Amino acid sequence: MPARSIRKANGKIAHLFRVGRSRTGLGVFATGPIRKNSYIVEYTGPLLTNAECEEIPDNRYLFEVNARWTIDGSPRKNVARYINHSCRPNADPMIRDRRIRIKAIKNIAAGDEITYDYGKDHFNAYIKPKGCRCDKCREKRRKERAEVRAANARKRKRAGRARLASAP
Repeated sequence: MPARSIRKANGKIAHLFRVGRSRTGLGVFATGPIRKNSYIVEYTGPLLTNAECEEIPDNRYLFEVNARWTIDGSPRKNVARYINHSCRPNADPMIRDRRIRIKAIKNIAAGDEITYDYGKDHFNAYIKPKGCRCDKCREKRRKERAEVRAANARKRKRAGRARLASAP
């Protein structure tokens, strides 16, 4: 499915999203507001059996449809392959009749990156070893680092007071 588009009043066509640079590489960004429950794009590619997928050594773009079928989303014309993972996503894949469509689960403002949760298996295999870079996880790590810095500052302050108290 090509990039979804809308026809403006002046007759020009505007796409609902664009592929651009994101914190994790390439990502898909909304060019205009996208309403909750609207379909954004379809995840496309050849339909493979799960047995055929076992022969592919390392393909991060495999999307399991059910226990028997998987879509190989590696062709570059599959724009949905550029949608990144987030632990707090604004879209969700909907699977029906061996087709995967990405649907907005929140209102998405213009300029926001479109993300969905890749699932536990993909997360543990590809994302966890390098560390998740979604906004939720980055904020969590930022807070943890701030707490460690504050604890170290308290330790230094106590050690300084202890030295002053023990000095003759």
